[in-house]
Amino acid sequence: MANATDHLWMHFTRMASYSAGEVPTIVRGEGAYVWDAQGRRYLDGLAGLFVVNAGHGRTELAEAAAKQAGELAYFPLWSYAHPKAIELAEKVASLAPGDLNRVFFTTGGSEAVEAAWKLARAYFKRTGQPNKYKVVSRYIAYHGTSMGALSITGLPGIKSDFEPLVPGGIKVPNTNFYRAPEHGDDPEAFGRWAADEIGRAIEREGPDTVAAVFLEPVQNSGGCFPPPPGYFERVREICDAYDVLLVSDEVICSWGRLGEYFGAVRYGYQPDIITTAKGITSGYAPLGAMIASERLMEPFLTETGMFAHGVTFGGHPVSCAVALANLEVFAREDLIGHVRANEGAFRSTLEKLNDLPIVGDVRGDGYFYGIELVKDKATRETFDEAESERLLRGFLSSALFQAGLYCRADDRGDPVVQLAPPLIAEQEQFDEIEQILRAVLTEAWARL
Repeated sequence: MANATDHLWMHFTRMASYSAGEVPTIVRGEGAYVWDAQGRRYLDGLAGLFVVNAGHGRTELAEAAAKQAGELAYFPLWSYAHPKAIELAEKVASLAPGDLNRVFFTTGGSEAVEAAWKLARAYFKRTGQPNKYKVVSRYIAYHGTSMGALSITGLPGIKSDFEPLVPGGIKVPNTNFYRAPEHGDDPEAFGRWAADEIGRAIEREGPDTVAAVFLEPVQNSGGCFPPPPGYFERVREICDAYDVLLVSDEVICSWGRLGEYFGAVRYGYQPDIITTAKGITSGYAPLGAMIASERLMEPFLTETGMFAHGVTFGGHPVSCAVALANLEVFAREDLIGHVRANEGAFRSTLEKLNDLPIVGDVRGDGYFYGIELVKDKATRETFDEAESERLLRGFLSSALFQAGLYCRADDRGDPVVQLAPPLIAEQEQFDEIEQILRAVLTEAWARL
């Protein structure tokens, strides 16, 4: 629409790039596809933004929202409750691993991460360790845009405009085995090294100052870094040894993205806190949550105890109703089982692209993959900043969209194409993704 740039300030968008052209405007969705204002169809290869897990056009989710809005459109969770928040908290607790039974609702992922850091700080203050406030997280990892979450984020390019940030953020190496600085021929040894880097960082800072370690099960930013064998087992040992909380940031990795309700279950580790959002409602309403262990709730159960934190729309009745309906869809259609049954086919279909000279690495798990692009497969030489700009924003982003595939071409780290289709996707969609990528990446190589 021609007037889209007159008043709408789009997120993470170079607004000047639309000064001479129209903003792509999506008006409808059905299943794994969306349509623009001109009627063109696109395969949604990113589930919106790792969000629309149950697929587009679910009328039962829209009906659940309408029904709840007609009964109780809004009431806060500040000293009060409403039925849908109670029911959803019970459901989430029943699905979360271990004793993660305490559910604090937010409206999205950044707020959930913010709440988790605040809880870690408050918990240690109330248990006699007031100096434990710092957070360890990984290079290139994205954990959100609010000031606390941004301090945990490991992407310098999106932080510089807003510095100084909240003090206490500590960065350690991520688990990109393709570019492992140590043990590049041994995933298990690399995983041990990467986990031990967390321990070394805690030692450098002083264990009495570190409150938490924030890790995604599969790191999104940088292009889908799965954990090496034994990595999370070792991280859990380190956190226990230093009395540091392990926070599993599952804003993307929960609700079936990795073939389980939670990524921590996929990789067999027990966090102290899980942060989640996105797929909990499949995007039909905004909702997030911090899920905490019973241990972390205990200091706030005294007569005057209170976690002095909250957000106006956290646990919104309409959003909770949608989440419950969404989880009914998950159970009825066994979307978790669908991902587990088809993830191998998705991987093998994407791995066909390894015969292209521009494809260096195909990595991920479940329905969550990154394809790293290189100048030289043999040496793994990457593109410099100017080349990456021309490749990704100068060609790939628009070419893939024009070819009918919505996905992400990004260079937060090395240049990658990221894919996370709705969980209903099957071989037909996998083939379509591969065919479009093959054609566009072949053309991209020819243009280099």
